Amino acid sequence: MKVLKKIIFFLLIAFVGIQFIPTTRNQNTKILETDFTKTFEVPNNFQQILEKSCYDCHSNNTYYPWYNKIQPVSWMLQNHVNNGKKELNFSEFGAYSKRKQKSKLKSIISQIKDDEMPIFSYTLIHGDAKLSESDKELIITWFSKLRDSIQ
Repeated sequence: MKVLKKIIFFLLIAFVGIQFIPTTRNQNTKILETDFTKTFEVPNNFQQILEKSCYDCHSNNTYYPWYNKIQPVSWMLQNHVNNGKKELNFSEFGAYSKRKQKSKLKSIISQIKDDEMPIFSYTLIHGDAKLSESDKELIITWFSKLRDSIQ
């Protein structure tokens, strides 16, 4: 029993200690000229879907929930955002080459069709980010037309 108390005490001290290790926040109040919504004429309803379901992980401005300040949750969220931005960053989409833009759009369409995005772990916590069938259809149609229009 004494060993168990020592282990619990050690874990508690470690948990409190890691709260002082900061993470980098992915927040920028400025919308860049290379942002997807500035690069292309995006309908307002389409932009709202992107911001609600995609921009937290795939842009330079993440909305952080209250629990982001608790470690190790903050580390996991930051890792998730970093990986998402590495794969696709809507804030820098206009700076991509035309070929890369078309490739990214093709990938988005495929992942939406296969229900891979937004990922389950994100929609589990952010229920409003789930895409309805009509949202999926709109995204697939709009991105397909955009992809075909890029020369």
